[in-house]
Amino acid sequence: MRRKYFKPGSLTWWASVAPLVAGCVLATEPLHGWGNIAQTLRNFAGDVPPAVMINAGLAGIGIRGAMS
Repeated sequence: MRRKYFKPGSLTWWASVAPLVAGCVLATEPLHGWGNIAQTLRNFAGDVPPAVMINAGLAGIGIRGAMS
């Protein structure tokens, strides 16, 4: 099976997974109660909405997969 979208050896893949995971953590913060981690991510990202971070991560992974 060829892994088109899962490329953990690629820097582009990691640069796309990071905002995806950060956006998921921010979006689900009321569920898990990681207030300190969520605030650190908000400060680091400059108050970018979680949906934008998730979409940017998905777009990066999709583009990376399409180019391979």
